[in-house]
Amino acid sequence: MKRTVFSSRTTVGVVLVASAVICLTGCRIPQPPPVSGYTPTPVTGSTNVLSPSRLRVGELLTVTFTDVPNPIPPFEGRIREDGKITLTMNQEFEAAGKTIAELEREIRERYVPKYFQNLTVTVRAPERFFYVDGQVRMPSRQPYYGEITVLGAIAAAGGFTDFAQPKKVRILRADGKVELVDCKRAQRDARYDVPIYPGDRIIVPRRFW
Repeated sequence: MKRTVFSSRTTVGVVLVASAVICLTGCRIPQPPPVSGYTPTPVTGSTNVLSPSRLRVGELLTVTFTDVPNPIPPFEGRIREDGKITLTMNQEFEAAGKTIAELEREIRERYVPKYFQNLTVTVRAPERFFYVDGQVRMPSRQPYYGEITVLGAIAAAGGFTDFAQPKKVRILRADGKVELVDCKRAQRDARYDVPIYPGDRIIVPRRFW
């Protein structure tokens, strides 16, 4: 009888020890599966998100050169698909991903003192606007002052009309790409509230029912 009791206690002890070991080596709480067909936009500050202060493919630039003996024609054109612009003397510069100040400095350092003793370079991006069109209360061109999301941009245009279809909002990017945004989902989960950049056009479609 004593032998049976001892055996039972031993068995119970082994089970308890084994359970403890399993928990200590990594109990895992099951995670819900990811949302099908969508990758949430990285949060602000992620290296995957280009800062709004940096130039992007498709943006219009004007570059002027002053303080030189002979006038140099200004450049006016869009940043090409390869992210570059070509300036006087057939000099090519990587513009996309840089701030205006960084690009001005790089251009000047390329020309001075190799080509000119002195040179002042001024870069402007005259189209720092975004556009909101369709079923919003005030379709308009809005000045781009800094970071803003699609919900903020629509709010700046007065919000949705009663006939809007907020689940199928289109964003036409300055580089020609098109994104479809479910603004109802974005209102529930900020990860889906995508950023808006200069030159973007937001189109809110009409709802048919």
